[in-house]
Amino acid sequence: MSVPETGGKESGGAPLWVQTLTVTTADQTHALGAALAGVLRAGDLLVLTGELGAGKTTFTQGLGEGLGVREGIISPTFVLVRIHPNLPEGPRPGGPDLVHVDAYRLGSAAEIDDIDLENTLDSAVTVVEWGRDRVEHLTESRLEVELHRQLGGAAPAHQTGNGALDFESEDDDEARTIIIRGFGPRWAEQPVLAAEGIS
Repeated sequence: MSVPETGGKESGGAPLWVQTLTVTTADQTHALGAALAGVLRAGDLLVLTGELGAGKTTFTQGLGEGLGVREGIISPTFVLVRIHPNLPEGPRPGGPDLVHVDAYRLGSAAEIDDIDLENTLDSAVTVVEWGRDRVEHLTESRLEVELHRQLGGAAPAHQTGNGALDFESEDDDEARTIIIRGFGPRWAEQPVLAAEGIS
């Protein structure tokens, strides 16, 4: 379901379009990310927001699969930035790498500038979790993806095999609302996302 919003067409103002989707399983969240990857290209910036356990990492794993990058996407919380290179044997050989950023501990746009995203921005798809009000200055166009758990509250943390805490359980099949907003000339047209079971 699409919900148009009115307002300015500049990238810092109102979005050019808004799409609201409902997913009921983690697999559907993953599939939506993979479907969105099909319309992404080098230079695209995605800003992800949502509470712990909302599905940001699951969504990004779907993006990575659709882009054909190296597996093993986890939240980059403790390293800030992870780069997942495109695989020559993947579904999009020669396609963009995926740069996955966690801006939760970064307090300002200046701190974002310190991690030099400009070096990879044009050649990769960049996904920034917790990036709202921190990365808008990097490019004139972006997609904002908001994930909401319908029951509210953060998902419990689980211990992974490597000792790290995982706040997003793969088998957490609680319904979620995902809102995608397009800003700037790159996203003047709303993309058509075909993913099974998503309304």
